[in-house]
Amino acid sequence: MFWFLLITMVVVVAAVTLAVVGGGDSEVLPEAAPEQLIDPLPEARPVGQADVEALRLPVAVRGYRMADVDDVLGRLGAELAERDARIAELETALAGAGPRAAAPRDEEEGA
Repeated sequence: MFWFLLITMVVVVAAVTLAVVGGGDSEVLPEAAPEQLIDPLPEARPVGQADVEALRLPVAVRGYRMADVDDVLGRLGAELAERDARIAELETALAGAGPRAAAPRDEEEGA
């Protein structure tokens, strides 16, 4: 009787193990394709606040994919630098045009 119970227990443990692990006859699941960045940032116009808020970076096994994050941050940094340069250029032009534009009005009012 002891041997019968021992053999039965071994068979049950083996059957449960095969069921959990999956037998060799079952289909193998296909590998999931990694998420890819679908760049929602506009090419034809400057990036706005709504564009940055809508941006969702793909998740990898251990967080975000570094290459995608670097690409997005590089692009945002370049656009910010371009805007800063444009603002500085406009401020310089405004500061240079300010006294000249005010002078003719003062002369007209005095005459």
